[in-house]
Amino acid sequence: MTPDYWEKGKAALSKRDKKLKSIIDAYHGDAMSLRGDPFFTLARSIIGQQISVKAADSVWKKLVAVAGKIQPKTLANMDATILRPCGLSASKVIYLHALANHFLENKKRIAQWPQMSDEDIIAELTEIKGIGVWTAEMFLMFGLGRPDVFPLADLGLLKGIYRHYNKGEKMTRAEVIAIGESWRPYRSVGTWYMWRALDPLPVVY
Repeated sequence: MTPDYWEKGKAALSKRDKKLKSIIDAYHGDAMSLRGDPFFTLARSIIGQQISVKAADSVWKKLVAVAGKIQPKTLANMDATILRPCGLSASKVIYLHALANHFLENKKRIAQWPQMSDEDIIAELTEIKGIGVWTAEMFLMFGLGRPDVFPLADLGLLKGIYRHYNKGEKMTRAEVIAIGESWRPYRSVGTWYMWRALDPLPVVY
């Protein structure tokens, strides 16, 4: 499912940013895909921490092969002897178990997430072991379809901005933030296209 703001965001950014327009035009048939399943998105984000999109996809496929449908109860009951051979580190096994248990124990609270602000959701999610700001931001983008997320610590985003806005040379934090500000209120769209231009596979969480 594509976010309902996607086409409007593409049009707005294409009009104001020539560099981004060329990327959007190059990948005109591609779009962000939303899962509509909070647990799925967060679990996949944990798996994707600090590894490439291709590597994360490989681990995910192995996990699905052994777990079937990715659900809190299923993962909570799978121990490390089953999960580690999928390519998960010991830490990520702990993180997935913490996530699964949080979902099992906080169903009413989780149902309120769509009505909460980005800041409040990030604050709540980062209380779960293994979920930092980046993982929470991926959830906002791919789980809740929030249009204006700018994951400033994301290496792919930074690499894309350096490549397209400064000939591959590093930029200051303030300079990167300024580019993101020019994309408001569709920073999620700009971020996704920075990723798309770097990787042979579209980013999905």
